[in-house]
Amino acid sequence: MSLLTVRNVRKAFGSVHALKGVSFDVAAGTMVALVGRSGSGKTTLLNIVGGLDRPDEGSVHLDGTEVTGLDEDGLSRLRREKVSYVFQTFGLIPVLSAAENVGAPLRLARMPAKEREQRVDLLLQLVGLDGHAKQRPGELSGGQQQRVAIARALAASPRLLIADEPTGQLDAETGLSVMALIRGVVESEGVTALVSTHDPVMMALADRVINIHDGQLD
Repeated sequence: MSLLTVRNVRKAFGSVHALKGVSFDVAAGTMVALVGRSGSGKTTLLNIVGGLDRPDEGSVHLDGTEVTGLDEDGLSRLRREKVSYVFQTFGLIPVLSAAENVGAPLRLARMPAKEREQRVDLLLQLVGLDGHAKQRPGELSGGQQQRVAIARALAASPRLLIADEPTGQLDAETGLSVMALIRGVVESEGVTALVSTHDPVMMALADRVINIHDGQLD
Protein backbone atom coordinates (compact mmCIF):
# COMPACT_ATOMS: atom_id res chain seq x y z
CA MET A 1 0.00 0.00 0.00
CA SER A 2 1.38 3.42 -0.98
CA LEU A 3 1.89 5.94 1.78
CA LEU A 4 3.18 8.56 -0.67
CA THR A 5 2.06 9.26 -4.23
CA VAL A 6 3.80 11.90 -6.36
CA ARG A 7 2.37 12.69 -9.78
CA ASN A 8 3.82 14.89 -12.56
CA VAL A 9 5.48 17.35 -10.18
CA ARG A 10 7.14 20.29 -11.87
CA LYS A 11 9.02 23.17 -10.32
CA ALA A 12 11.00 26.03 -11.84
CA PHE A 13 13.04 28.81 -10.30
CA GLY A 14 13.09 31.46 -12.98
CA SER A 15 14.55 29.84 -16.08
CA VAL A 16 15.91 26.85 -14.12
CA HIS A 17 13.61 23.82 -14.25
CA ALA A 18 14.40 21.98 -11.04
CA LEU A 19 11.77 19.26 -11.49
CA LYS A 20 10.41 18.13 -14.85
CA GLY A 21 7.33 15.99 -14.34
CA VAL A 22 8.39 13.67 -11.51
CA SER A 23 6.10 10.75 -10.58
CA PHE A 24 6.64 7.87 -8.13
CA ASP A 25 5.07 5.98 -5.22
CA VAL A 26 6.51 4.95 -1.86
CA ALA A 27 5.08 1.97 -0.01
CA ALA A 28 4.33 2.27 3.70
CA GLY A 29 7.02 0.97 6.05
CA THR A 30 9.86 1.12 3.54
CA MET A 31 13.13 3.03 3.24
CA VAL A 32 13.68 4.67 -0.13
CA ALA A 33 16.96 6.26 -1.20
CA LEU A 34 16.70 9.27 -3.51
CA VAL A 35 20.02 9.33 -5.32
CA GLY A 36 21.49 12.10 -7.43
CA ARG A 37 24.31 14.61 -7.64
CA SER A 38 24.12 18.11 -6.17
CA GLY A 39 21.73 20.18 -8.29
CA SER A 40 19.78 17.16 -9.51
CA GLY A 41 16.56 18.28 -7.81
CA LYS A 42 16.67 16.09 -4.68
CA THR A 43 16.16 18.81 -2.10
CA THR A 44 13.48 20.57 -4.13
CA LEU A 45 11.57 17.31 -4.42
CA LEU A 46 11.87 16.56 -0.70
CA ASN A 47 10.70 20.07 0.18
CA ILE A 48 7.61 19.64 -1.99
CA VAL A 49 6.84 16.18 -0.60
CA GLY A 50 7.06 17.52 2.96
CA GLY A 51 5.05 20.65 2.33
CA LEU A 52 7.93 23.10 2.72
CA ASP A 53 7.48 24.25 -0.88
CA ARG A 54 4.75 24.09 -3.51
CA PRO A 55 5.07 22.70 -7.05
CA ASP A 56 4.15 24.70 -10.12
CA GLU A 57 2.25 21.67 -11.40
CA GLY A 58 1.40 18.18 -10.20
CA SER A 59 0.19 16.64 -6.95
CA VAL A 60 1.48 14.96 -3.81
CA HIS A 61 -0.68 12.68 -1.67
CA LEU A 62 0.60 11.59 1.74
CA ASP A 63 -1.30 9.13 3.93
CA GLY A 64 -4.58 10.05 2.25
CA THR A 65 -3.99 13.81 2.35
CA GLU A 66 -3.38 15.90 -0.77
CA VAL A 67 -0.39 17.91 0.39
CA THR A 68 -0.49 20.21 -2.62
CA GLY A 69 -4.08 21.21 -1.82
CA LEU A 70 -3.48 22.32 1.77
CA ASP A 71 -3.46 25.92 2.99
CA GLU A 72 -0.72 27.17 5.33
CA ASP A 73 -2.54 25.97 8.47
CA GLY A 74 -3.01 22.56 6.90
CA LEU A 75 0.65 22.37 5.92
CA SER A 76 1.70 23.29 9.46
CA ARG A 77 -0.52 20.56 10.85
CA LEU A 78 0.90 18.07 8.33
CA ARG A 79 4.47 18.89 9.37
CA ARG A 80 3.51 18.65 13.02
CA GLU A 81 1.61 15.37 12.84
CA LYS A 82 2.73 13.31 9.84
CA VAL A 83 6.13 14.44 8.56
CA SER A 84 9.48 14.87 10.32
CA TYR A 85 12.82 16.00 8.94
CA VAL A 86 16.48 15.19 9.45
CA PHE A 87 19.03 17.52 7.85
CA GLN A 88 22.79 17.27 7.43
CA THR A 89 23.25 20.31 9.70
CA PHE A 90 21.57 18.56 12.68
CA GLY A 91 19.57 21.66 13.73
CA LEU A 92 19.77 21.02 17.46
CA ILE A 93 19.20 23.76 20.04
CA PRO A 94 22.66 24.38 21.59
CA VAL A 95 21.49 25.35 25.09
CA LEU A 96 19.30 22.24 25.51
CA SER A 97 20.47 18.79 26.53
CA ALA A 98 20.03 15.79 24.24
CA ALA A 99 16.91 14.77 26.16
CA GLU A 100 15.48 18.29 26.04
CA ASN A 101 16.10 18.50 22.28
CA VAL A 102 14.31 15.19 21.71
CA GLY A 103 11.44 16.22 23.95
CA ALA A 104 10.94 19.67 22.39
CA PRO A 105 8.29 18.56 19.83
CA LEU A 106 6.41 16.69 22.56
CA ARG A 107 6.47 19.74 24.81
CA LEU A 108 4.99 21.79 21.97
CA ALA A 109 2.32 19.10 21.57
CA ARG A 110 1.61 19.43 25.33
CA MET A 111 2.24 15.77 26.05
CA PRO A 112 2.07 15.12 29.82
CA ALA A 113 5.48 15.32 31.48
CA LYS A 114 5.70 11.69 32.60
CA GLU A 115 4.61 10.35 29.21
CA ARG A 116 7.05 12.73 27.50
CA GLU A 117 9.95 11.57 29.66
CA GLN A 118 9.17 7.93 28.92
CA ARG A 119 9.05 8.60 25.17
CA VAL A 120 12.34 10.52 25.28
CA ASP A 121 14.03 7.75 27.26
CA LEU A 122 12.79 5.15 24.76
CA LEU A 123 14.03 7.14 21.76
CA LEU A 124 17.47 7.82 23.25
CA GLN A 125 17.80 4.09 23.90
CA LEU A 126 16.70 3.40 20.32
CA VAL A 127 19.48 5.60 18.89
CA GLY A 128 22.06 4.32 21.38
CA LEU A 129 22.42 7.51 23.41
CA ASP A 130 20.65 6.72 26.68
CA GLY A 131 23.89 7.48 28.52
CA HIS A 132 24.16 10.96 26.97
CA ALA A 133 20.74 12.39 27.89
CA LYS A 134 22.12 15.32 29.89
CA GLN A 135 24.84 16.35 27.43
CA ARG A 136 24.41 19.38 25.21
CA PRO A 137 25.09 19.24 21.44
CA GLY A 138 28.51 20.87 21.84
CA GLU A 139 29.57 17.98 24.06
CA LEU A 140 28.61 15.36 21.47
CA SER A 141 30.33 14.17 18.29
CA GLY A 142 28.80 14.84 14.89
CA GLY A 143 27.47 11.31 14.67
CA GLN A 144 25.93 11.57 18.14
CA GLN A 145 24.31 14.90 17.27
CA GLN A 146 22.75 13.34 14.18
CA ARG A 147 21.43 10.49 16.31
CA VAL A 148 19.80 13.03 18.63
CA ALA A 149 18.29 14.73 15.56
CA ILE A 150 16.85 11.39 14.40
CA ALA A 151 15.40 10.71 17.85
CA ARG A 152 13.83 14.17 17.87
CA ALA A 153 12.36 13.58 14.40
CA LEU A 154 10.75 10.37 15.66
CA ALA A 155 9.38 11.93 18.85
CA ALA A 156 5.87 12.59 17.57
CA SER A 157 5.62 9.23 15.73
CA PRO A 158 5.52 10.61 12.16
CA ARG A 159 4.24 8.62 9.23
CA LEU A 160 7.06 9.87 6.96
CA LEU A 161 10.66 10.65 7.86
CA ILE A 162 12.43 12.85 5.31
CA ALA A 163 16.21 12.89 5.58
CA ASP A 164 18.07 15.28 3.28
CA GLU A 165 21.72 14.20 2.98
CA PRO A 166 21.76 13.16 6.67
CA THR A 167 25.37 11.94 6.45
CA GLY A 168 26.70 14.91 4.48
CA GLN A 169 28.82 16.25 7.37
CA LEU A 170 29.93 12.88 8.71
CA ASP A 171 32.88 10.65 7.90
CA ALA A 172 32.15 7.47 5.94
CA GLU A 173 32.08 5.09 8.92
CA THR A 174 29.87 7.34 11.06
CA GLY A 175 27.63 8.08 8.09
CA LEU A 176 27.09 4.41 7.44
CA SER A 177 26.15 3.82 11.09
CA VAL A 178 23.62 6.67 10.90
CA MET A 179 22.09 5.21 7.74
CA ALA A 180 21.93 1.82 9.43
CA LEU A 181 20.15 3.50 12.33
CA ILE A 182 17.54 4.98 9.98
CA ARG A 183 17.13 1.52 8.48
CA GLY A 184 16.58 0.18 11.99
CA VAL A 185 13.96 2.75 12.98
CA VAL A 186 12.00 2.02 9.81
CA GLU A 187 11.65 -1.51 11.10
CA SER A 188 11.24 -0.82 14.82
CA GLU A 189 9.01 2.28 14.64
CA GLY A 190 7.09 1.37 11.48
CA VAL A 191 7.97 4.71 9.91
CA THR A 192 8.45 5.25 6.16
CA ALA A 193 11.74 6.97 5.23
CA LEU A 194 12.68 8.96 2.14
CA VAL A 195 16.42 9.64 2.28
CA SER A 196 18.42 11.67 -0.22
CA THR A 197 22.06 10.81 -0.74
CA HIS A 198 24.81 10.91 -3.36
CA ASP A 199 26.77 8.08 -1.75
CA PRO A 200 26.35 4.72 -3.54
CA VAL A 201 27.39 2.86 -0.37
CA MET A 202 24.18 3.99 1.33
CA MET A 203 21.96 2.49 -1.35
CA ALA A 204 22.50 -1.07 -0.16
CA LEU A 205 20.50 -0.33 3.00
CA ALA A 206 17.41 0.91 1.16
CA ASP A 207 14.41 -1.16 0.09
CA ARG A 208 14.33 0.83 -3.13
CA VAL A 209 16.52 3.34 -4.96
CA ILE A 210 15.11 6.23 -7.00
CA ASN A 211 17.64 7.95 -9.25
CA ILE A 212 17.12 11.59 -10.16
CA HIS A 213 19.12 13.47 -12.76
CA ASP A 214 18.55 17.01 -14.01
CA GLY A 215 15.05 17.14 -12.50
CA GLN A 216 13.90 13.82 -13.94
CA LEU A 217 13.81 10.26 -12.68
CA ASP A 218 16.04 7.83 -14.55
